[in-house]
Amino acid sequence: MRLTDRVSPFLVATRRLPRLGCAALLATWLASCTTVGPDFAAPTVEAPATFEDWHSGSPQLAASGTAGAVAPFSTAILTDPALLHLQALAIQANPDLQTAALRFAQARLTQATVEARNAVQVGVQAAAVEQGLSESGVGTRFIDALPPAAGEEALAILTSPFPLYQAGFDASWELDLWGGIKRATEAATADSAASEAALRDLRRVIWADVARAYLQIRSLRAQQQWLRRQIDLLDDTHMLLKAQAEGGLADASGTERHQAQIEEVRAQLPGLLEQEAAALSRLSLLCGQRPGALAVGLAADSTAATAGDHDWPDLSLGLPLEVVRRRPDIAAVEARLHVATANVGVATADLYPRVTIGASLGLESVSGGQFLLWSSRSWSIGPSLSLPIFDGGRRRATVTLRELDQQQAAVAFQQAVLRAWHEIDNAIATYNGERLRRERLLERAQRLDTVAALAAARTARGLTDELPVLDARGAWLQAQADLAANDNALGSALVAVSKALGNDGRPSASGSSKGTPPTAMTPTKTTTSQ
Repeated sequence: MRLTDRVSPFLVATRRLPRLGCAALLATWLASCTTVGPDFAAPTVEAPATFEDWHSGSPQLAASGTAGAVAPFSTAILTDPALLHLQALAIQANPDLQTAALRFAQARLTQATVEARNAVQVGVQAAAVEQGLSESGVGTRFIDALPPAAGEEALAILTSPFPLYQAGFDASWELDLWGGIKRATEAATADSAASEAALRDLRRVIWADVARAYLQIRSLRAQQQWLRRQIDLLDDTHMLLKAQAEGGLADASGTERHQAQIEEVRAQLPGLLEQEAAALSRLSLLCGQRPGALAVGLAADSTAATAGDHDWPDLSLGLPLEVVRRRPDIAAVEARLHVATANVGVATADLYPRVTIGASLGLESVSGGQFLLWSSRSWSIGPSLSLPIFDGGRRRATVTLRELDQQQAAVAFQQAVLRAWHEIDNAIATYNGERLRRERLLERAQRLDTVAALAAARTARGLTDELPVLDARGAWLQAQADLAANDNALGSALVAVSKALGNDGRPSASGSSKGTPPTAMTPTKTTTSQ
């Protein structure tokens, strides 16, 4: 082979490169200037100046305290070591959380695959095969045009098996002329953010559900203790009434009525045990454990505390707009709105032509000895165009569908914000209502304690028998059981407030929850006499 045979094709290709380079630069410039579809803008959130401005019901149940900087969550009842252990167990083992974490991982990988469309795609291939042509195939049609003798000789050569050696690489890059790839990357990034927010929101829900179940178990066990003490006291009263009846000092019907009262109180115990079993089952499920797996551990860790020994704080909630903005469910629906907005641009970009710049360089030979020679080369370089002309309106309809998806996502965002305001207001009203009820229950317990003390003093002076003392102590024990039930209601309401404000229980370096600053608390200790 002459040197000119090797050089001439290279020179021809070299002369073509400037034109291809100019076309590529022009396309790149167009890609940097054009992005179809609407740009996403964070939706506005309507918020009151203070929580009291948006409140349903009595002003007594509205938020109290001043709006200011949010301090670390400091109430002791929600930092119980046993509760923190259970919440950590639920975060690790809850199946719903594991599923949400896997969805988040999938969203991140999908984001990576979409972002890869911006890069040049390069592939390498090689082959060494033995093959033969068909005697009646397309490659042998010209044999009919040859003389019979020459045709038979040519046919024998063409159809005899021969080796084929190939090697090379391909490179391609899709020019993002209309921003379709940019919008797809934007949608994938927003979808990843939505999955992350959904994971944080599920964590918030499970954190609150575990706390509610744990506080309910504590309260139910406290109520059982007070109920058993009340039954013991009623038994003592019954023995006294029975002795009076036997001595002729009282009517026997009073003894029977009192026995019926004892049975009525005893009938409350199975209901409390049933509620405790249901709460334990719910807690075990939240923690990803089999039924009964947590019963032994909770027997020592959640012993009933004395009613009234908890800190039930006033709430300083911070600025309303900041509170609702840090809720993960709001972040999730906002990210889904971002996805829907970006998908409009993706669908719009499909209405326009696609240009891909491709290049390939390889070697091909039927002889192993000539495989690496310059004459075995093959190459191509240049753009390819894909232009949609008619598809029956499919692409246009897709754009309309994506726009409707965007409108639905916008409605879902406003609905989620409205629901959040109602959740916050309801949680605050419930908590404040239970605090007001607790004040009355404490007053009642203290007055009953005074009644019992006065009855005991009259008995000590011989002015009356033990029956008024026992009755007064029984009423006081019932007041303590009611306070224990109020503990559960107050604890659940406090958890609901924390959840409504976006707290998911994750500690940060500053002591607050990462991404969800918790509520500032001003403790107010309440006590009851014993």
